[in-house]
Amino acid sequence: MPRMTAARAAVEILKREGVSNAFGVPGAAINPFYAALKASGGVNHTLARHVEGASHMAEGYTRAAAGNIGVCIGTSGPAGTDMITGLYSAIADSVPILCITGQAPTAVLHKEDFQAVDIASIAKPVTKAATTVLEAAQVPGVFQQAFHLMRTGRPGPVLIDLPIDVQLTEIEFDPELYEPIPVHKPAASRKQIERAVAMLNASERPLLVAGGGIINADAAELLVEFAELTGVPVVPTLMGWGILPDDHELNAGMVGLQTSHRYGNANFLESDFVLGIGNRWANRHTGKLDVYTQGRTFVHVDIEPTQLGKIFAPDLGIASDAKAALELFVEVARELKAAGGLKDRSAWAASTQERRATLQRRTHFDNVPLKPQRVYEEMNRAFGPETRYVTTIGLSQIAGAQMLHVYKPRHWINCGQAGPLGWTIPAALGVATADPEGTVVALSGDYDFQFMLEELAVGAQHRIPYVHVLVNNSYLGLIRQAQRNFDIDFQVNLEFENLNSPELGVYGVDHVKVVEGLGCKAIRVTEPDQLLPAFEEAKKLAAEFRVPVVVEAILERVTNIAMSGSDIASVNEFEDLATEASHAPTAIRPLTTT
Repeated sequence: MPRMTAARAAVEILKREGVSNAFGVPGAAINPFYAALKASGGVNHTLARHVEGASHMAEGYTRAAAGNIGVCIGTSGPAGTDMITGLYSAIADSVPILCITGQAPTAVLHKEDFQAVDIASIAKPVTKAATTVLEAAQVPGVFQQAFHLMRTGRPGPVLIDLPIDVQLTEIEFDPELYEPIPVHKPAASRKQIERAVAMLNASERPLLVAGGGIINADAAELLVEFAELTGVPVVPTLMGWGILPDDHELNAGMVGLQTSHRYGNANFLESDFVLGIGNRWANRHTGKLDVYTQGRTFVHVDIEPTQLGKIFAPDLGIASDAKAALELFVEVARELKAAGGLKDRSAWAASTQERRATLQRRTHFDNVPLKPQRVYEEMNRAFGPETRYVTTIGLSQIAGAQMLHVYKPRHWINCGQAGPLGWTIPAALGVATADPEGTVVALSGDYDFQFMLEELAVGAQHRIPYVHVLVNNSYLGLIRQAQRNFDIDFQVNLEFENLNSPELGVYGVDHVKVVEGLGCKAIRVTEPDQLLPAFEEAKKLAAEFRVPVVVEAILERVTNIAMSGSDIASVNEFEDLATEASHAPTAIRPLTTT
Protein backbone atom coordinates (compact mmCIF):
# COMPACT_ATOMS: atom_id res chain seq x y z
CA MET A 1 0.00 0.00 0.00
CA PRO A 2 1.41 3.46 -0.85
CA ARG A 3 2.43 5.64 2.08
CA MET A 4 1.94 9.40 2.30
CA THR A 5 1.23 12.04 4.88
CA ALA A 6 -2.33 12.34 6.10
CA ALA A 7 -2.36 15.85 4.63
CA ARG A 8 -1.46 14.49 1.20
CA ALA A 9 -4.16 11.83 1.50
CA ALA A 10 -6.69 14.56 2.28
CA VAL A 11 -5.71 16.52 -0.82
CA GLU A 12 -5.97 13.42 -3.00
CA ILE A 13 -9.47 12.81 -1.66
CA LEU A 14 -10.49 16.40 -2.46
CA LYS A 15 -9.59 15.82 -6.10
CA ARG A 16 -11.43 12.52 -6.27
CA GLU A 17 -14.52 14.16 -4.80
CA GLY A 18 -14.50 16.69 -7.63
CA VAL A 19 -12.84 19.66 -5.92
CA SER A 20 -10.90 21.86 -8.34
CA ASN A 21 -10.81 25.17 -6.45
CA ALA A 22 -10.11 26.20 -2.88
CA PHE A 23 -9.98 29.55 -1.08
CA GLY A 24 -7.96 30.29 2.01
CA VAL A 25 -5.13 31.83 3.98
CA PRO A 26 -2.12 29.71 5.02
CA GLY A 27 -0.62 29.74 8.49
CA ALA A 28 1.80 27.77 10.63
CA ALA A 29 -0.64 25.10 11.79
CA ILE A 30 -2.00 24.38 8.29
CA ASN A 31 1.25 24.64 6.34
CA PRO A 32 1.65 20.84 5.99
CA PHE A 33 -1.69 20.77 4.20
CA TYR A 34 -0.57 23.62 1.94
CA ALA A 35 2.65 21.74 1.20
CA ALA A 36 0.56 18.75 0.13
CA LEU A 37 -1.70 21.03 -1.93
CA LYS A 38 1.34 22.31 -3.83
CA ALA A 39 2.96 18.92 -4.25
CA SER A 40 -0.19 17.20 -5.46
CA GLY A 41 -1.38 19.86 -7.91
CA GLY A 42 -4.82 19.84 -9.48
CA VAL A 43 -6.55 22.15 -7.01
CA ASN A 44 -6.39 25.84 -7.82
CA HIS A 45 -6.02 28.00 -4.72
CA THR A 46 -7.19 31.60 -4.34
CA LEU A 47 -5.46 33.55 -1.56
CA ALA A 48 -8.05 35.57 0.38
CA ARG A 49 -7.28 38.68 2.40
CA HIS A 50 -9.48 37.63 5.32
CA VAL A 51 -10.39 34.10 6.34
CA GLU A 52 -14.08 34.98 6.63
CA GLY A 53 -13.76 36.19 3.05
CA ALA A 54 -12.43 32.77 2.07
CA SER A 55 -15.51 31.10 3.56
CA HIS A 56 -17.84 33.38 1.60
CA MET A 57 -15.84 32.78 -1.59
CA ALA A 58 -16.40 29.07 -1.03
CA GLU A 59 -20.13 29.75 -0.62
CA GLY A 60 -20.32 31.76 -3.83
CA TYR A 61 -18.42 29.04 -5.66
CA THR A 62 -20.81 26.33 -4.47
CA ARG A 63 -23.94 28.34 -5.24
CA ALA A 64 -22.86 29.11 -8.81
CA ALA A 65 -23.19 25.62 -10.31
CA ALA A 66 -24.83 22.29 -9.53
CA GLY A 67 -22.38 19.83 -8.03
CA ASN A 68 -19.86 22.43 -6.88
CA ILE A 69 -18.50 22.18 -3.35
CA GLY A 70 -16.44 25.17 -2.26
CA VAL A 71 -13.50 24.58 0.05
CA CYS A 72 -12.09 27.14 2.48
CA ILE A 73 -8.84 26.67 4.38
CA GLY A 74 -7.33 28.43 7.38
CA THR A 75 -4.88 27.92 10.19
CA SER A 76 -5.65 27.30 13.85
CA GLY A 77 -7.36 29.58 16.33
CA PRO A 78 -8.80 32.80 14.87
CA ALA A 79 -8.84 31.47 11.31
CA GLY A 80 -11.45 28.93 12.29
CA THR A 81 -13.48 31.39 14.33
CA ASP A 82 -13.35 33.86 11.43
CA MET A 83 -15.00 31.25 9.20
CA ILE A 84 -17.90 30.61 11.57
CA THR A 85 -19.99 33.29 9.84
CA GLY A 86 -19.47 31.55 6.50
CA LEU A 87 -20.49 28.23 8.02
CA TYR A 88 -23.59 29.79 9.54
CA SER A 89 -24.69 31.39 6.27
CA ALA A 90 -24.01 28.11 4.45
CA ILE A 91 -26.02 25.90 6.78
CA ALA A 92 -28.86 28.42 6.91
CA ASP A 93 -29.21 28.30 3.12
CA SER A 94 -28.44 24.56 2.72
CA VAL A 95 -25.12 25.21 0.96
CA PRO A 96 -22.38 22.56 1.15
CA ILE A 97 -18.90 23.95 1.83
CA LEU A 98 -15.91 22.21 3.39
CA CYS A 99 -13.94 24.18 5.96
CA ILE A 100 -10.47 22.81 6.74
CA THR A 101 -8.54 24.25 9.69
CA GLY A 102 -5.13 23.63 11.15
CA GLN A 103 -4.75 22.91 14.84
CA ALA A 104 -2.10 22.78 17.56
CA PRO A 105 -0.42 19.39 18.15
CA THR A 106 -2.63 16.79 19.79
CA ALA A 107 -0.39 16.56 22.86
CA VAL A 108 -1.03 20.18 23.84
CA LEU A 109 -4.68 20.66 22.92
CA HIS A 110 -5.58 20.75 26.62
CA LYS A 111 -2.67 23.03 27.61
CA GLU A 112 -3.82 26.39 26.23
CA ASP A 113 -1.24 26.22 23.48
CA PHE A 114 -0.88 29.17 21.09
CA GLN A 115 -3.99 29.46 18.91
CA ALA A 116 -5.37 26.17 20.22
CA VAL A 117 -9.14 26.54 20.36
CA ASP A 118 -11.82 23.86 20.34
CA ILE A 119 -13.09 24.90 16.92
CA ALA A 120 -15.06 21.68 16.47
CA SER A 121 -17.23 22.51 19.49
CA ILE A 122 -17.63 26.11 18.34
CA ALA A 123 -18.64 25.04 14.82
CA LYS A 124 -21.00 22.19 15.71
CA PRO A 125 -24.20 24.30 15.83
CA VAL A 126 -23.55 25.71 12.34
CA THR A 127 -22.38 22.57 10.52
CA LYS A 128 -23.65 19.12 9.68
CA ALA A 129 -20.49 17.80 11.35
CA ALA A 130 -17.37 19.32 12.93
CA THR A 131 -14.48 17.06 13.85
CA THR A 132 -10.98 17.44 15.24
CA VAL A 133 -9.12 14.41 13.87
CA LEU A 134 -6.87 12.93 16.57
CA GLU A 135 -5.62 9.86 14.68
CA ALA A 136 -3.91 10.26 11.31
CA ALA A 137 -5.27 6.97 10.03
CA GLN A 138 -8.79 8.39 10.40
CA VAL A 139 -8.19 11.28 7.99
CA PRO A 140 -9.34 9.46 4.81
CA GLY A 141 -12.52 8.24 6.48
CA VAL A 142 -13.31 11.63 7.99
CA PHE A 143 -12.95 13.35 4.60
CA GLN A 144 -14.96 10.61 2.89
CA GLN A 145 -17.74 11.01 5.44
CA ALA A 146 -17.61 14.81 5.10
CA PHE A 147 -18.44 14.71 1.41
CA HIS A 148 -21.13 12.12 2.03
CA LEU A 149 -22.75 14.32 4.68
CA MET A 150 -22.53 17.49 2.61
CA ARG A 151 -24.43 15.85 -0.24
CA THR A 152 -26.85 13.60 1.66
CA GLY A 153 -30.27 14.85 2.73
CA ARG A 154 -30.43 18.59 3.27
CA PRO A 155 -27.07 19.90 2.01
CA GLY A 156 -24.83 21.81 4.37
CA PRO A 157 -21.28 22.58 5.49
CA VAL A 158 -18.74 20.43 7.34
CA LEU A 159 -15.61 21.45 9.27
CA ILE A 160 -12.53 19.25 9.59
CA ASP A 161 -9.86 20.33 12.08
CA LEU A 162 -6.39 18.85 11.55
CA PRO A 163 -3.73 19.04 14.27
CA ILE A 164 -0.34 19.71 12.73
CA ASP A 165 1.14 16.42 13.90
CA VAL A 166 -1.79 14.52 12.40
CA GLN A 167 -1.20 16.27 9.06
CA LEU A 168 2.48 15.27 9.11
CA THR A 169 2.02 11.62 10.10
CA GLU A 170 2.50 9.09 7.30
CA ILE A 171 -0.32 6.63 6.69
CA GLU A 172 -1.05 3.86 4.23
CA PHE A 173 -3.42 5.18 1.58
CA ASP A 174 -3.93 4.38 -2.09
CA PRO A 175 -5.82 7.17 -3.89
CA GLU A 176 -6.58 4.83 -6.80
CA LEU A 177 -8.74 2.71 -4.52
CA TYR A 178 -10.72 5.61 -3.11
CA GLU A 179 -14.45 5.76 -3.84
CA PRO A 180 -17.00 8.35 -2.65
CA ILE A 181 -19.81 7.03 -0.45
CA PRO A 182 -23.11 6.86 -2.39
CA VAL A 183 -25.41 9.75 -1.59
CA HIS A 184 -28.78 9.12 0.04
CA LYS A 185 -31.75 11.40 -0.56
CA PRO A 186 -35.32 10.67 0.59
CA ALA A 187 -37.79 10.17 -2.25
CA ALA A 188 -41.55 10.62 -2.33
CA SER A 189 -43.78 7.67 -3.11
CA ARG A 190 -46.20 7.54 -6.02
CA LYS A 191 -49.09 7.36 -3.55
CA GLN A 192 -47.99 10.57 -1.81
CA ILE A 193 -47.68 12.48 -5.08
CA GLU A 194 -51.02 11.24 -6.35
CA ARG A 195 -52.66 12.55 -3.15
CA ALA A 196 -50.91 15.93 -3.52
CA VAL A 197 -52.00 16.26 -7.15
CA ALA A 198 -55.56 15.30 -6.23
CA MET A 199 -55.59 18.05 -3.62
CA LEU A 200 -54.23 20.53 -6.16
CA ASN A 201 -56.79 19.41 -8.73
CA ALA A 202 -59.63 19.93 -6.27
CA SER A 203 -58.69 23.57 -5.72
CA GLU A 204 -59.82 26.59 -7.74
CA ARG A 205 -56.85 28.98 -7.46
CA PRO A 206 -53.69 26.96 -6.79
CA LEU A 207 -50.11 28.23 -6.60
CA LEU A 208 -46.74 26.51 -6.58
CA VAL A 209 -44.18 27.97 -4.17
CA ALA A 210 -40.76 27.11 -5.60
CA GLY A 211 -37.96 27.19 -3.04
CA GLY A 212 -34.19 27.02 -3.12
CA GLY A 213 -34.28 23.26 -2.59
CA ILE A 214 -35.35 22.93 -6.23
CA ILE A 215 -32.18 24.74 -7.29
CA ASN A 216 -30.08 22.62 -4.92
CA ALA A 217 -31.59 19.52 -6.52
CA ASP A 218 -30.95 20.88 -10.03
CA ALA A 219 -34.65 20.38 -10.74
CA ALA A 220 -35.76 23.75 -12.11
CA GLU A 221 -36.66 22.32 -15.53
CA LEU A 222 -38.92 19.75 -13.89
CA LEU A 223 -40.71 22.45 -11.89
CA VAL A 224 -41.33 24.48 -15.04
CA GLU A 225 -42.59 21.37 -16.85
CA PHE A 226 -44.99 20.55 -14.01
CA ALA A 227 -46.28 24.12 -13.92
CA GLU A 228 -46.83 24.13 -17.67
CA LEU A 229 -48.55 20.73 -17.64
CA THR A 230 -50.98 21.81 -14.93
CA GLY A 231 -51.21 25.50 -15.83
CA VAL A 232 -50.58 26.44 -12.19
CA PRO A 233 -48.86 29.81 -11.54
CA VAL A 234 -45.55 29.81 -9.65
CA VAL A 235 -44.34 31.96 -6.76
CA PRO A 236 -40.54 31.70 -6.50
CA THR A 237 -39.08 32.34 -3.06
CA LEU A 238 -36.08 34.64 -2.78
CA MET A 239 -33.79 31.59 -2.73
CA GLY A 240 -35.73 30.04 -5.62
CA TRP A 241 -35.76 33.13 -7.81
CA GLY A 242 -34.81 32.19 -11.36
CA ILE A 243 -36.31 28.69 -11.27
CA LEU A 244 -38.58 29.91 -14.03
CA PRO A 245 -37.88 33.12 -15.98
CA ASP A 246 -39.39 36.34 -14.72
CA ASP A 247 -41.10 36.80 -18.09
CA HIS A 248 -42.74 33.37 -18.01
CA GLU A 249 -46.53 33.55 -18.33
CA LEU A 250 -46.90 31.45 -15.17
CA ASN A 251 -44.60 33.56 -12.99
CA ALA A 252 -46.94 35.03 -10.37
CA GLY A 253 -44.28 37.16 -8.64
CA MET A 254 -42.52 36.95 -5.30
CA VAL A 255 -44.36 37.05 -1.99
CA GLY A 256 -43.27 38.49 1.34
CA LEU A 257 -42.77 41.39 3.68
CA GLN A 258 -39.76 42.87 1.88
CA THR A 259 -38.39 41.10 -1.19
CA SER A 260 -41.75 40.84 -2.88
CA HIS A 261 -43.84 42.27 -5.69
CA ARG A 262 -47.14 44.07 -5.23
CA TYR A 263 -48.74 41.66 -7.66
CA GLY A 264 -47.04 38.67 -6.02
CA ASN A 265 -48.66 39.38 -2.66
CA ALA A 266 -51.98 40.15 -4.32
CA ASN A 267 -51.89 36.89 -6.28
CA PHE A 268 -51.07 34.90 -3.17
CA LEU A 269 -53.91 36.46 -1.20
CA GLU A 270 -56.33 35.33 -3.95
CA SER A 271 -55.13 31.70 -3.84
CA ASP A 272 -56.87 28.80 -2.12
CA PHE A 273 -54.19 26.06 -2.40
CA VAL A 274 -50.40 26.19 -2.09
CA LEU A 275 -47.93 23.44 -2.99
CA GLY A 276 -44.52 24.36 -1.55
CA ILE A 277 -41.50 22.44 -2.84
CA GLY A 278 -38.01 22.87 -1.40
CA ASN A 279 -38.93 25.92 0.67
CA ARG A 280 -38.87 26.54 4.41
CA TRP A 281 -41.68 29.10 4.91
CA ALA A 282 -39.20 31.78 5.96
CA ASN A 283 -40.73 34.49 8.10
CA ARG A 284 -39.88 37.29 5.66
CA HIS A 285 -41.76 35.32 3.02
CA THR A 286 -44.83 34.49 5.12
CA GLY A 287 -45.20 37.34 7.57
CA LYS A 288 -47.92 36.69 10.13
CA LEU A 289 -49.02 33.11 9.66
CA ASP A 290 -52.70 33.72 10.26
CA VAL A 291 -52.82 36.03 7.22
CA TYR A 292 -50.59 33.76 5.16
CA THR A 293 -52.46 30.54 5.83
CA GLN A 294 -56.10 31.67 6.22
CA GLY A 295 -58.40 30.06 3.67
CA ARG A 296 -55.66 27.99 2.04
CA THR A 297 -54.77 24.32 1.92
CA PHE A 298 -51.05 23.52 2.02
CA VAL A 299 -48.89 20.68 0.78
CA HIS A 300 -45.21 20.88 1.73
CA VAL A 301 -42.40 18.87 0.12
CA ASP A 302 -38.98 19.12 1.76
CA ILE A 303 -35.85 16.99 1.82
CA GLU A 304 -35.56 17.39 5.61
CA PRO A 305 -38.34 15.52 7.45
CA THR A 306 -38.07 17.69 10.55
CA GLN A 307 -38.76 20.79 8.43
CA LEU A 308 -42.29 19.55 7.81
CA GLY A 309 -44.55 21.22 10.37
CA LYS A 310 -41.75 23.34 11.85
CA ILE A 311 -43.36 26.68 10.91
CA PHE A 312 -46.97 25.58 10.55
CA ALA A 313 -48.71 22.25 10.03
CA PRO A 314 -49.35 21.53 6.34
CA ASP A 315 -52.39 19.57 5.30
CA LEU A 316 -49.96 17.10 3.73
CA GLY A 317 -46.22 16.87 4.32
CA ILE A 318 -43.92 14.83 2.10
CA ALA A 319 -40.26 14.18 2.95
CA SER A 320 -38.48 14.07 -0.39
CA ASP A 321 -35.67 15.45 -2.44
CA ALA A 322 -37.19 18.05 -4.77
CA LYS A 323 -35.99 16.33 -7.93
CA ALA A 324 -37.32 12.92 -6.91
CA ALA A 325 -40.68 14.46 -6.04
CA LEU A 326 -40.91 16.56 -9.20
CA GLU A 327 -40.15 13.58 -11.42
CA LEU A 328 -43.25 11.94 -9.97
CA PHE A 329 -45.29 15.15 -10.11
CA VAL A 330 -44.52 15.41 -13.82
CA GLU A 331 -45.31 11.72 -14.39
CA VAL A 332 -48.68 11.92 -12.64
CA ALA A 333 -49.60 15.21 -14.31
CA ARG A 334 -48.78 13.83 -17.77
CA GLU A 335 -51.05 10.85 -17.18
CA LEU A 336 -53.90 13.01 -15.89
CA LYS A 337 -53.56 15.43 -18.76
CA ALA A 338 -53.65 12.61 -21.30
CA ALA A 339 -56.81 11.34 -19.64
CA GLY A 340 -58.38 14.79 -19.59
CA GLY A 341 -58.30 14.85 -15.80
CA LEU A 342 -56.64 18.22 -15.19
CA LYS A 343 -58.64 21.40 -14.62
CA ASP A 344 -58.29 24.32 -17.01
CA ARG A 345 -56.32 26.95 -15.10
CA SER A 346 -56.04 29.50 -17.92
CA ALA A 347 -58.43 32.06 -16.41
CA TRP A 348 -56.70 31.91 -13.02
CA ALA A 349 -53.24 32.17 -14.61
CA ALA A 350 -54.39 35.09 -16.76
CA SER A 351 -55.65 36.92 -13.67
CA THR A 352 -52.19 36.68 -12.08
CA GLN A 353 -50.71 38.37 -15.14
CA GLU A 354 -53.39 41.06 -15.08
CA ARG A 355 -52.29 41.92 -11.55
CA ARG A 356 -48.68 41.95 -12.76
CA ALA A 357 -49.67 44.50 -15.41
CA THR A 358 -51.52 46.78 -13.00
CA LEU A 359 -49.76 46.55 -9.60
CA GLN A 360 -46.31 47.99 -10.21
CA ARG A 361 -43.81 50.18 -8.40
CA ARG A 362 -42.32 53.25 -9.97
CA THR A 363 -38.67 53.05 -11.04
CA HIS A 364 -38.28 56.07 -13.31
CA PHE A 365 -37.16 59.13 -11.40
CA ASP A 366 -34.92 61.93 -12.64
CA ASN A 367 -33.91 63.12 -9.18
CA VAL A 368 -30.39 64.26 -8.31
CA PRO A 369 -29.05 62.85 -6.02
CA LEU A 370 -30.27 59.59 -7.50
CA LYS A 371 -33.24 57.65 -6.27
CA PRO A 372 -32.24 53.98 -5.96
CA GLN A 373 -35.18 52.81 -8.08
CA ARG A 374 -33.59 54.44 -11.14
CA VAL A 375 -30.39 52.47 -10.57
CA TYR A 376 -32.26 49.16 -10.82
CA GLU A 377 -34.17 50.35 -13.87
CA GLU A 378 -30.90 51.05 -15.67
CA MET A 379 -29.44 47.75 -14.46
CA ASN A 380 -32.37 46.02 -16.19
CA ARG A 381 -31.39 47.80 -19.40
CA ALA A 382 -27.66 47.13 -19.10
CA PHE A 383 -27.56 43.54 -17.87
CA GLY A 384 -29.35 40.83 -19.80
CA PRO A 385 -30.86 37.41 -19.04
CA GLU A 386 -27.44 35.76 -18.67
CA THR A 387 -26.49 37.96 -15.71
CA ARG A 388 -25.74 36.37 -12.36
CA TYR A 389 -26.63 38.79 -9.55
CA VAL A 390 -24.90 38.44 -6.16
CA THR A 391 -26.04 40.26 -3.01
CA THR A 392 -26.65 39.77 0.69
CA ILE A 393 -28.73 42.19 2.80
CA GLY A 394 -29.92 45.77 3.16
CA LEU A 395 -32.24 48.14 1.34
CA SER A 396 -30.11 47.56 -1.76
CA GLN A 397 -30.96 43.86 -1.73
CA ILE A 398 -34.63 44.43 -0.90
CA ALA A 399 -35.14 47.05 -3.61
CA GLY A 400 -33.09 45.00 -6.07
CA ALA A 401 -35.30 41.97 -5.49
CA GLN A 402 -38.39 44.12 -6.04
CA MET A 403 -37.18 45.66 -9.29
CA LEU A 404 -34.52 43.56 -11.02
CA HIS A 405 -35.28 40.64 -13.35
CA VAL A 406 -33.86 37.12 -13.12
CA TYR A 407 -34.27 34.49 -15.80
CA LYS A 408 -32.31 31.39 -14.77
CA PRO A 409 -31.59 29.31 -11.67
CA ARG A 410 -28.39 30.25 -9.86
CA HIS A 411 -28.57 33.71 -11.39
CA TRP A 412 -29.78 35.31 -8.17
CA ILE A 413 -27.15 34.30 -5.63
CA ASN A 414 -28.26 35.67 -2.32
CA CYS A 415 -27.36 34.98 1.29
CA GLY A 416 -30.93 34.50 2.41
CA GLN A 417 -31.23 33.55 6.06
CA ALA A 418 -28.04 34.84 7.69
CA GLY A 419 -27.50 38.01 5.66
CA PRO A 420 -24.05 39.00 6.95
CA LEU A 421 -22.76 42.39 5.87
CA GLY A 422 -19.57 42.04 3.84
CA TRP A 423 -20.71 38.81 2.17
CA THR A 424 -21.20 40.25 -1.31
CA ILE A 425 -17.63 40.98 -2.45
CA PRO A 426 -16.10 37.61 -1.52
CA ALA A 427 -19.18 35.69 -2.65
CA ALA A 428 -19.07 37.45 -6.02
CA LEU A 429 -15.41 36.49 -6.36
CA GLY A 430 -16.37 32.87 -5.68
CA VAL A 431 -19.16 33.02 -8.26
CA ALA A 432 -16.86 34.60 -10.85
CA THR A 433 -14.24 31.92 -10.16
CA ALA A 434 -16.85 29.25 -10.86
CA ASP A 435 -18.06 31.04 -14.02
CA PRO A 436 -15.05 33.01 -15.30
CA GLU A 437 -16.63 33.90 -18.67
CA GLY A 438 -20.07 34.73 -17.30
CA THR A 439 -21.55 38.13 -16.50
CA VAL A 440 -21.44 38.50 -12.72
CA VAL A 441 -22.95 41.65 -11.19
CA ALA A 442 -22.79 42.27 -7.45
CA LEU A 443 -25.06 44.69 -5.61
CA SER A 444 -24.18 46.38 -2.32
CA GLY A 445 -25.04 49.28 -0.13
CA ASP A 446 -22.11 51.28 1.18
CA TYR A 447 -21.87 49.48 4.51
CA ASP A 448 -21.97 45.96 3.09
CA PHE A 449 -19.33 47.12 0.62
CA GLN A 450 -17.04 48.49 3.35
CA PHE A 451 -17.20 45.40 5.58
CA MET A 452 -14.86 43.26 3.44
CA LEU A 453 -13.55 45.82 1.00
CA GLU A 454 -10.05 44.36 1.14
CA GLU A 455 -11.18 41.28 -0.80
CA LEU A 456 -11.27 43.37 -3.99
CA ALA A 457 -7.49 42.99 -3.97
CA VAL A 458 -8.07 39.26 -4.42
CA GLY A 459 -9.91 40.00 -7.65
CA ALA A 460 -7.05 42.23 -8.81
CA GLN A 461 -4.35 39.71 -7.89
CA HIS A 462 -6.06 36.67 -9.36
CA ARG A 463 -7.69 38.48 -12.29
CA ILE A 464 -11.29 37.72 -11.35
CA PRO A 465 -13.53 40.15 -13.27
CA TYR A 466 -17.03 41.16 -12.30
CA VAL A 467 -19.09 44.37 -12.04
CA HIS A 468 -20.03 45.66 -8.59
CA VAL A 469 -22.91 48.13 -8.34
CA LEU A 470 -22.49 50.17 -5.16
CA VAL A 471 -25.46 52.29 -4.10
CA ASN A 472 -24.16 54.87 -1.65
CA ASN A 473 -26.40 56.93 0.60
CA SER A 474 -23.90 57.06 3.47
CA TYR A 475 -26.45 55.47 5.76
CA LEU A 476 -27.31 52.14 7.34
CA GLY A 477 -30.50 52.43 5.34
CA LEU A 478 -32.36 49.29 6.40
CA ILE A 479 -31.64 49.86 10.08
CA ARG A 480 -32.55 53.55 9.76
CA GLN A 481 -35.88 52.55 8.23
CA ALA A 482 -36.50 50.02 11.00
CA GLN A 483 -35.67 52.66 13.64
CA ARG A 484 -38.69 54.67 12.48
CA ASN A 485 -40.73 52.35 14.70
CA PHE A 486 -38.73 53.64 17.69
CA ASP A 487 -38.81 57.27 16.56
CA ILE A 488 -35.01 57.39 16.45
CA ASP A 489 -32.27 57.89 13.89
CA PHE A 490 -29.39 56.75 16.04
CA GLN A 491 -25.89 55.45 15.20
CA VAL A 492 -26.85 54.66 11.61
CA ASN A 493 -25.53 57.79 9.92
CA LEU A 494 -22.25 57.23 8.09
CA GLU A 495 -21.81 60.76 6.77
CA PHE A 496 -18.67 62.83 7.31
CA GLU A 497 -16.71 65.36 5.31
CA ASN A 498 -13.68 63.60 3.89
CA LEU A 499 -10.74 65.99 4.18
CA ASN A 500 -9.04 64.30 1.25
CA SER A 501 -12.07 64.28 -1.04
CA PRO A 502 -14.07 67.49 -0.44
CA GLU A 503 -15.96 66.97 -3.72
CA LEU A 504 -17.91 64.18 -2.01
CA GLY A 505 -19.62 66.58 0.37
CA VAL A 506 -20.86 64.54 3.32
CA TYR A 507 -20.70 61.12 1.65
CA GLY A 508 -17.56 60.21 3.56
CA VAL A 509 -15.47 57.33 2.23
CA ASP A 510 -13.99 57.93 -1.21
CA HIS A 511 -14.76 54.50 -2.62
CA VAL A 512 -13.22 55.32 -5.99
CA LYS A 513 -9.82 56.04 -4.46
CA VAL A 514 -9.97 52.97 -2.23
CA VAL A 515 -11.03 50.68 -5.06
CA GLU A 516 -8.31 51.99 -7.35
CA GLY A 517 -5.80 51.62 -4.52
CA LEU A 518 -6.73 47.94 -4.31
CA GLY A 519 -5.92 47.46 -8.00
CA CYS A 520 -9.44 47.58 -9.43
CA LYS A 521 -11.41 50.02 -11.57
CA ALA A 522 -14.14 52.39 -10.39
CA ILE A 523 -16.68 54.81 -11.86
CA ARG A 524 -18.73 57.31 -9.85
CA VAL A 525 -22.21 58.31 -11.06
CA THR A 526 -24.16 61.29 -9.77
CA GLU A 527 -26.86 61.80 -12.41
CA PRO A 528 -29.42 59.34 -13.81
CA ASP A 529 -28.41 59.68 -17.45
CA GLN A 530 -24.88 58.59 -16.51
CA LEU A 531 -25.99 55.22 -15.18
CA LEU A 532 -26.42 53.22 -18.38
CA PRO A 533 -23.17 54.49 -19.98
CA ALA A 534 -21.34 53.70 -16.74
CA PHE A 535 -22.65 50.14 -16.67
CA GLU A 536 -21.66 49.63 -20.31
CA GLU A 537 -18.20 51.03 -19.60
CA ALA A 538 -17.85 48.82 -16.53
CA LYS A 539 -18.54 45.71 -18.61
CA LYS A 540 -15.84 46.77 -21.09
CA LEU A 541 -13.30 47.53 -18.35
CA ALA A 542 -13.93 44.19 -16.63
CA ALA A 543 -13.41 42.34 -19.91
CA GLU A 544 -10.28 44.33 -20.79
CA PHE A 545 -8.47 44.34 -17.44
CA ARG A 546 -9.93 41.16 -15.89
CA VAL A 547 -10.47 42.83 -12.50
CA PRO A 548 -13.54 43.85 -10.48
CA VAL A 549 -15.07 47.13 -11.66
CA VAL A 550 -17.13 49.18 -9.21
CA VAL A 551 -19.90 51.53 -10.33
CA GLU A 552 -20.76 53.81 -7.40
CA ALA A 553 -24.15 55.52 -7.60
CA ILE A 554 -24.52 58.51 -5.26
CA LEU A 555 -28.05 58.26 -3.88
CA GLU A 556 -30.32 60.62 -2.04
CA ARG A 557 -29.66 60.22 1.66
CA VAL A 558 -33.07 58.80 2.61
CA THR A 559 -35.35 56.54 0.60
CA ASN A 560 -37.90 54.29 2.30
CA ILE A 561 -38.28 51.03 0.38
CA ALA A 562 -41.62 49.22 0.35
CA MET A 563 -42.05 46.68 3.14
CA SER A 564 -44.32 45.48 5.90
CA GLY A 565 -43.55 44.95 9.52
CA SER A 566 -46.24 42.35 10.01
CA ASP A 567 -48.12 40.67 7.17
CA ILE A 568 -48.26 40.40 3.39
CA ALA A 569 -51.62 42.15 3.23
CA SER A 570 -50.31 45.43 4.66
CA VAL A 571 -47.14 46.43 2.83
CA ASN A 572 -46.30 50.13 3.19
CA GLU A 573 -45.30 51.43 -0.24
CA PHE A 574 -43.84 54.77 0.97
CA GLU A 575 -42.90 55.99 -2.54
CA ASP A 576 -45.09 57.01 -5.48
CA LEU A 577 -46.46 54.03 -7.39
CA ALA A 578 -46.43 53.60 -11.15
CA THR A 579 -49.56 55.12 -12.69
CA GLU A 580 -48.44 55.14 -16.34
CA ALA A 581 -46.15 52.96 -18.41
CA SER A 582 -43.33 55.51 -18.46
CA HIS A 583 -43.05 55.21 -14.67
CA ALA A 584 -41.82 51.60 -14.96
CA PRO A 585 -40.31 51.31 -18.44
CA THR A 586 -38.36 48.10 -17.74
CA ALA A 587 -41.23 46.21 -16.07
CA ILE A 588 -41.81 42.71 -17.42
CA ARG A 589 -45.38 43.59 -18.38
CA PRO A 590 -46.16 47.11 -19.62
CA LEU A 591 -48.27 48.90 -17.05
CA THR A 592 -51.98 48.97 -17.79
CA THR A 593 -54.46 51.05 -15.86
CA THR A 594 -57.99 50.08 -14.93
